[in-house]
Amino acid sequence: MILQEYVPGEEYGVFYYRYPGDERGRVFSVTEKRMPTLLGDGNRTLAELILADDRAVCMSDFYLRKNSERIQEVPAAGESMQLVEIGTHCRGAIFLDGGETITPDLEEVIDRIAKTFDGFFFGRFDIRVPSRRDFRAGRNMKIVELNGVTSEATHIYDPKLSLFDAYRVLFQQWRIAFEIGDLNRARGIRPASVADLLDATREYRHLAQSYPE
Repeated sequence: MILQEYVPGEEYGVFYYRYPGDERGRVFSVTEKRMPTLLGDGNRTLAELILADDRAVCMSDFYLRKNSERIQEVPAAGESMQLVEIGTHCRGAIFLDGGETITPDLEEVIDRIAKTFDGFFFGRFDIRVPSRRDFRAGRNMKIVELNGVTSEATHIYDPKLSLFDAYRVLFQQWRIAFEIGDLNRARGIRPASVADLLDATREYRHLAQSYPE
């Protein structure tokens, strides 16, 4: 079991990379995550609001179950009701391109944090922060998750981006990953063998089956 401090606030995904030997890394992508929320009207219960919403109704079984203790509450007119706490697609979060939030202050802080992990050159930080202003300034941030080489620049799921845009970003991302891997191998770091990859796959499948949510 893993216990983790509850961290409120806005959530961002920050994709970072640094080439081995380089002094500074870069923020490749920022994803702004919007949690699924509904506005009360002072008349309908939360359950009724979920079933009446074009997007929420698609996951109504999940939302009704997760909010079972308050589905009969009647939110006040204009009251915002957040349906989930975790910013993932499978729970209804919307991912938006947050590239305009990248600032020198943010890049400096992310680079400093990344360097505290020996051997970390490529991956995505999922961060909670009180406000957009704090995020751009690189302050008051708490990391809730760190994903390595299997992560992706999730801003590609912004509805404004086309399929071509998404593949272009992924090709660029994986080019960087392979370049970093080649540099690390030249430095004498042993790459994973086929047996290592198969063992890791089996372990992942076992974990996924044990913890389906």
